[in-house]
Amino acid sequence: MIYTIIFGIIVGSFLNVCIFRIPLKQSIAFPSSHCFHCHHKLGVLDLIPVFSFIFLKGKCRYCGEKISIQYPMIELTNGVLYLLLFLKFDLSYSFVFYALFSSLLLVIAMIDFKTGLIPNKLIVFGILLGMIYFMMDWIINRSFLMIKDGILGFLAGALIILMIILLSRGGMGAGDMKLMGVIGLFLGLKGVILALFLGILIGGIIGAFLLMSKIKDRKAAIPFGPFLALGTFISLYWGNQIFNWYLTLL
Repeated sequence: MIYTIIFGIIVGSFLNVCIFRIPLKQSIAFPSSHCFHCHHKLGVLDLIPVFSFIFLKGKCRYCGEKISIQYPMIELTNGVLYLLLFLKFDLSYSFVFYALFSSLLLVIAMIDFKTGLIPNKLIVFGILLGMIYFMMDWIINRSFLMIKDGILGFLAGALIILMIILLSRGGMGAGDMKLMGVIGLFLGLKGVILALFLGILIGGIIGAFLLMSKIKDRKAAIPFGPFLALGTFISLYWGNQIFNWYLTLL
């Protein structure tokens, strides 16, 4: 179990590279990691996930500028996500694909939060990942149930957001529609609907707080991607429990 967390944290370090470089249309492989302030190449001791930030007291070893708290937060978050997935799926092919899916969502959520955009290359990666997952499941189980549910989830997620876009005249963007399609691939029909409901609920609560506290005004755009990602995580990990709880109320 501890190895799962460590692996998740290490992958989280790579996710930080993606979050910073993809919006700038830079290579995620070259050049090697460096300080964004002084551009000094970082050594091995500067790249130890979480611990380097603690030991360096959140400052660059070479120029003394502050290091974004995003680095350890993304690393730790990804580690926790991998732990939850391991507890749910154990060490299986489903764990591998949902781990990659969760990391992808984390990258998309942060990029959308910082820039208000969801890069198409990440959507394409998500679709390809979902297709490979379907192929793997069919090879192992010889069943089309997951493929059918994934396709229905993809169509439902994308079409619901498309209707919202048309009815609200731009209340959401095309990136949200594409993202919901990818989410539907992995969660299926019930899962994607729950994820959307939770995303709207959480987004509404946080949006109301931001307006009442005057942190944001009514004209300010609030990215929806992070709320969709959070709703998806909840639906993925606890969706069945939520559905069962809801049925007890009927």
